[in-house]
Amino acid sequence: MRRLNWGCGPQPAPGWLNSDLLTAPGIDLSGDIRDGLPLDAGSICYITSIHALQSLPYLDVVPALRELLRVLKPGGVLRLALPDLERGLDAYRRNDPAYFYIPDDESATISGKLIVQMTWYGSNRMLFTYEFARELLLRAGFRRVTRCAYRVTASRFPEIVELDNRERESLFVEAEKGGV
Repeated sequence: MRRLNWGCGPQPAPGWLNSDLLTAPGIDLSGDIRDGLPLDAGSICYITSIHALQSLPYLDVVPALRELLRVLKPGGVLRLALPDLERGLDAYRRNDPAYFYIPDDESATISGKLIVQMTWYGSNRMLFTYEFARELLLRAGFRRVTRCAYRVTASRFPEIVELDNRERESLFVEAEKGGV
């Protein structure tokens, strides 16, 4: 069963086909998804992407999702972990600085902590809610978009959750490719 870890970062996961912009040991596919993935259409059973999609500019998100859809087999599943804007806003409204990872010497104000965390020091180009992630996934051609909990899948692939991390700040979403 072929499974892709798209946007794996500098610590690729053993047992996965790891893809990232970086070139490093354990990364099988180095390159920008906007240039296409060097994979055959319909060659991957499922894809996990942990905190990678938000690095793309808005206008590149749907084309990237379409590329991930292209490489999935019919009935394949994409699992995304995204920074959860709703959780950040809820913590802001509660005036809960403990939710944020931003130390006081970086930003002492709750609004500063919200902004710096949601943009992650400027590296995040996109913000996501479940509703918006669903809209983008459907626009890209996915179906059956489901909000999932940390380490819980709605798919038939129980191991798709192996790479889940950052539970406190993440929104987990799964979407299926049609055609089964």
